[in-house]
Amino acid sequence: MRDGFCLLRRHLLPHRRALGRLALWSAVEATPPLLSGLLVAAAIDRGFLAGLPWIGAGWLLLFAAVQGVAAVATRRLYPWLADVVEPLRDQLITGVITATVRRSVAAATAPGGAGVAHATEQVDTVRGMVSSVLRNARQFLTALVAVAGLALLSPVVAALVAPMVLVAVLGFAWVLRSLVDRQRRVILSSERVAAAAEPVLEGVRDVVACGAQDRAAAAVSAAVAENAEAGRAYARARVARVLVLVAGVHVPLLVLLVMSPWLIAHHFATAGVIGGAVVYLSQQLDPALRFLVNAGSTWLVTLGVVLTRLAEVTGGPPPTATRAGIPAPGRNLRLEAVTFSYSAHAAPVIADLSCDIPAGAHLAVVGPSGVGKSTLADLLTGIAQPQRGRVLFGGVPVHDVAGLRREIALIPQEAYVFAGTVRENLALLRTGATTTEIEHAAAEVGSGELIDRLGGLDAEIPPGAGTLSAGQRQLLALTRVWLSPARVVVLDEATCHLDPDAEAGAETAFQRRGGTLVVLAHRMSSALRADRILVLDGETAVLGSHSDLLVRSPLYADLVGFWQADRTSEAEPAQPHHALARWKISR
Repeated sequence: MRDGFCLLRRHLLPHRRALGRLALWSAVEATPPLLSGLLVAAAIDRGFLAGLPWIGAGWLLLFAAVQGVAAVATRRLYPWLADVVEPLRDQLITGVITATVRRSVAAATAPGGAGVAHATEQVDTVRGMVSSVLRNARQFLTALVAVAGLALLSPVVAALVAPMVLVAVLGFAWVLRSLVDRQRRVILSSERVAAAAEPVLEGVRDVVACGAQDRAAAAVSAAVAENAEAGRAYARARVARVLVLVAGVHVPLLVLLVMSPWLIAHHFATAGVIGGAVVYLSQQLDPALRFLVNAGSTWLVTLGVVLTRLAEVTGGPPPTATRAGIPAPGRNLRLEAVTFSYSAHAAPVIADLSCDIPAGAHLAVVGPSGVGKSTLADLLTGIAQPQRGRVLFGGVPVHDVAGLRREIALIPQEAYVFAGTVRENLALLRTGATTTEIEHAAAEVGSGELIDRLGGLDAEIPPGAGTLSAGQRQLLALTRVWLSPARVVVLDEATCHLDPDAEAGAETAFQRRGGTLVVLAHRMSSALRADRILVLDGETAVLGSHSDLLVRSPLYADLVGFWQADRTSEAEPAQPHHALARWKISR
């Protein structure tokens, strides 16, 4: 469990001041256990047995005053406890989510919701356990305090009791190791239950439709049965804790009471010393060991195992298969006989499409709704994989590219803005971006005025994007990707909620930015700004320039005609002239 407690120490070190205050007040709170036997012995020997009851009562009043000081200390330690525990939870959850996203990006797979939920549940467990352990830290030390008090009261009695307490502590260490192993098995088996149940719950309609209920139930039941057996094994190990209590408390107390007449007769102890020793054993050592063995063993074992699991989740390299590097200069995109359909029996949305997109090119994709433009965007960015053919980036299959999400960025029609500051939203794909860099990106894309209206880069965006319109969300998403290191940008109707001028400004900004730009056009004006245009009609694909496609593609000519008929004020943009030799397409 070393890695787990190293993780805990790393997150607790920044809160040294709060931990110091917590330790101080905990030490004050732990004063009564050390003084209890001494004060009781003084009350008996120097007061009541000496015929001075008022003196004895005075010693007991002093004991009560010490208890009052401990109560004040208890009240003062809780704020410092909160200053330690609450930031710990936030830091651990941040670490879990960050590690999960990094693993998903590296493996080009979607993160499992059940896994994230289970890990965050473990974080809450750590929070509760750390809070309880810190709050009751004196309970773990009270056993030692009781033995120390016995040594101060009577070295002979302490020598009699200490070996038995030592045997109990060693026995507890042995039990603790067994509990750790079995608790870890419980944690891992519960994660397997979540992993087995998640796909079944998400696809329950498909499971029922295919008549696969028995198969799905068997898969989940096996994981549940394993978890149940792990829980039973853990419960059996906890039974051994009773022997620790017997050896550490009950046997020493019995031995002390049996030998007390001999100890008093041979002047090794007085009645007050015997009374004080009984107080140490019954009022201090007994509850301390009981707490250590019962709640302490449960908390420490759970805390250690869960921390170790979180260290495994948040630390170490992400589990990736061998990821291919990108050959230099290799940022060209290529589709080789790509075919994609959404089910084995459905007609292909993309059928046998081959196309080269050179690095630094500007391609527009046009066609009627439903012909596969968004599917093509998913294929180009590695979100979807073709049933046949390959999508290559720099000569490497796109889903095998190392750091794919740093190289290729997709902005969908429904742009996502998360709760947080404007700065956090814009710098999401380029952490550490300076204010100057962010403001430059906003000026290029045309979102500067929007950011000012929102209150600047440090303004908060509420959950659900608040009152931001779809177009405003698109502007923020465009700025985020413009600022990113991505060298290929795919706009899947990402400007459809902008007016024509704002759309033209955003697309022109990406042209100036450099890199490859693929625009799934919402307006034909986007096509006219591109180097080349790919026309999809659901059966064929035609690639060419604007003037070339007016002749070769009746569909494209119709789309341009409809657009020109509806256009009232938009000026005709200049048609770019680029070498057709850079492009190749085949069917």
